[in-house]
Amino acid sequence: MAAKQTLEAQNPLILRCNRLMEAFAKSDDERDFYLDRLEGFLIYVDLDKPDDELQLLEKELEKNSDRYCMIPKLTFYETKKIMEGFINEKVYDIDTKEKLLDIIQSKEARENFLEFIYDHHSELEKWQAFYQERSRIRIIEWLRVNNFNFVFEEDLDFPKLLLEKLKKELFQSKVGKDILNARKALIAKAKTYYSNEALNPRPKRGRPPKQTQKTEIEPQITTDIYTTVPNGLRGFLFIPDLTGSAASTFSSKFGTEEALFSSRRSISDNDLSMESINQKLAALRSLSSKWREAEEAKKPTEYSQEDSFDEELSSEASLNGYPSSANSRGVRLQETKKSKAKPPAKTSTSPSKKAPKKEEKKKPALKAASKSKAPPKAASEKKTKGLRPMMKLKKKIKS
Repeated sequence: MAAKQTLEAQNPLILRCNRLMEAFAKSDDERDFYLDRLEGFLIYVDLDKPDDELQLLEKELEKNSDRYCMIPKLTFYETKKIMEGFINEKVYDIDTKEKLLDIIQSKEARENFLEFIYDHHSELEKWQAFYQERSRIRIIEWLRVNNFNFVFEEDLDFPKLLLEKLKKELFQSKVGKDILNARKALIAKAKTYYSNEALNPRPKRGRPPKQTQKTEIEPQITTDIYTTVPNGLRGFLFIPDLTGSAASTFSSKFGTEEALFSSRRSISDNDLSMESINQKLAALRSLSSKWREAEEAKKPTEYSQEDSFDEELSSEASLNGYPSSANSRGVRLQETKKSKAKPPAKTSTSPSKKAPKKEEKKKPALKAASKSKAPPKAASEKKTKGLRPMMKLKKKIKS
């Protein structure tokens, strides 16, 4: 153990910022994380492990307390401050801003906040960039306070093989030229994390570049190489495979983005059932409203005198065999139209023989004749009676 304690790293520690973000987000009252000063590996105190392993872990942490630095807990005040900063600085829509402010004040604010952000894709990209920037600044501040000589692997442009060589030969002083040059570059890069710009990044000045489609490049992730991990700590190494953005790690409940998506799917299934129930309730409400409107429309007309009088007439007409008031009105209109369409009948005044025959035929059909037509018939009969003796005299003379 004494030989291991005298070891010194020949170049700054190569740390992964995404893993540190994960550890900082999940560190709470029930979970403890430690960062190794010698090689930079992370330890997660998993209480589900057997008691024998937990005892070995406690002994190692107590014995080499200077080597392992405990990662601070993320308090509720800090999480709320991060969310409020995002809402005030990056959210421009008033409705979404009010909704997010209400979510922050509710229970399980972090989980509900993330679920709302993932439902709104326009805010998701802004949240990922904001969260990475704020958590990066927080991690750099903590590393500077604890005097870590470090470099983030995500900020390096070295080839994958060269980085793996640097990890293998971390404690070796005699190395090749390629590794010596790489170490010099790492030392220069490590100094930038202790500058003021690391905590307060300045916006780029000048004309903004043209907007082009972002080409997604898969980050080159090297293998984890640690040579000084004690045997009692190997089961507690914290090595999550984080290749993409670590925005979902803001929640202590959801370990990965897949867990967050699965929870959202289950919620969406429940929402579907609730939506069907709400639709049925809305249909019932619409029916009840229609019934109420019908009843209200009937109330002012029930006590009107005209409608009651029409109803009495229609009832009496139906009893006597006549059409109702509505039908009688239609019949009257039809009769008036027919009377207008038919021309008046012509009256014959010439004394012809055919005329009396027609009148004789009509006499049995007409049961009651009017008194105004009787006098002209009597006059025509008197004329015919006076002509008969004259006709007889003419016949005698001819004979």
